[in-house]
Amino acid sequence: MFGLSGLFGGGVRLNEAWRADAGDHVIALAWSPDGRHLAAAGVGGGVHVIDAETGATRHQLPGHAGGATSVAWADEGTVASAGQDGRARLWDVRNGSERLALDAGARWVARVAVSPCQTYLAAAAGKKVRIWDRDGRALQDSPDHASTVTDLAWRPGVAEVSASAYGGVTQWSPGSVEPAARFPWKGSVVRLAWSPDGKFLATGDQDATVHFWVVGSNIDLKMWGYKKKVTQLAWDHTSRYLATNGGHRVTVWDCSGNGPEGTRPLLLDAYDESTGVTALGFQPRGPMLASGGSDGRVVLWRPRDGHRPLAEARFDSAITQIAWQDDGSRVGIGTDHGAVVALRVG
Repeated sequence: MFGLSGLFGGGVRLNEAWRADAGDHVIALAWSPDGRHLAAAGVGGGVHVIDAETGATRHQLPGHAGGATSVAWADEGTVASAGQDGRARLWDVRNGSERLALDAGARWVARVAVSPCQTYLAAAAGKKVRIWDRDGRALQDSPDHASTVTDLAWRPGVAEVSASAYGGVTQWSPGSVEPAARFPWKGSVVRLAWSPDGKFLATGDQDATVHFWVVGSNIDLKMWGYKKKVTQLAWDHTSRYLATNGGHRVTVWDCSGNGPEGTRPLLLDAYDESTGVTALGFQPRGPMLASGGSDGRVVLWRPRDGHRPLAEARFDSAITQIAWQDDGSRVGIGTDHGAVVALRVG
C-alpha cells in the first residue's frame, strides 16, 4: 500500500498508521466511541479488538460459530456482535469475556445495532427484529416481516429502530406491539441509512434504485439509472449529501432544497468499468468521503468541491469495509484478504 497526494493536487495524504490481520474477509468494522479500539469481524466468525494507537490485537474473541455478520459498540468498553449461530453477543473489552449471549430468534443474525443513547440493542434475524435493554432484558419481539430483514438503523434523536425488507421499511420502538411507522415500497430493500438530522431516510434497492423519504411529509422520491443494485449508502454530517454505489462510479446526490429527484448527481469517477465500488464512508464531522473498490483502491474525495480525487491508497485485495474514527483523523479499512489498516489523513 502507498499514499498519494501530489498526483491529484488535493493537498491531502493517506499514510498507513498501522496494519493488523483479522484472518479472513473483513465483514464488519467499527471504532469504539472513545476512539481507543477498532473492532473487526471476520467472515469466519472471529472478532478482533485492536488497539487504535498501536494496531496490536488486544483480544481475539471467539465470536460466532459458522461466521460473524456484524459488530457495533454498546459503549467504550463493550462491543456487540452478531453471526450465524442465532445469537447477538456482548463482550467486555477490558478482559475479553462474554457478558451476554442473546437469542435473536433465527439462526442467521444479519445485523446488530445499538441506539444512539446506548440504552438499547437491536438485532435482525430472519424475519424478526428483537430489542433488549443493556442488561439483556427483552423489550420487543416483532411479528414476522414480509421477508428476511436485510438491514437495521436507529433513527437519530428517536428511540426507534428501522428495519428493511421486501415491501419497504418498518420502524419499531422498544416495548411496542405495533410499528411506530411504515415506509412502504413495492420492492426489495438491500440497505438503509438515516440522515444525521433524522429528516431523511434513504434505501438502496435490489432493482438498482435509491428510494428517499422526507419524514413528516408525503414526499417519496426515487432515483434510478444505476447499473447494479445499490448496497452502499453514506450521508455527510450536514445531511446535505448522500453518496451511493451501484456500479464503478460513486454517485453523490445533493439533498438540499427540494431534494434530489430530477436533479443531476455528482459522479465521482476513479475506477474503471470492471471495478465495483464496494465501500463508502463520509468523515464524521468533515467534508471528505472515502470510497473503496473491488480493485483494492481507496480514494479520498471532497464532493462539495467537485469531482477530483484528493488522494489514493492501494491494497492487494478488494476493499470490504470503511469506518472513520470519530474525530476524522483516521479511516479504518478492511479487505477481502483480512487486512485491517488505519490510514492517517493529513
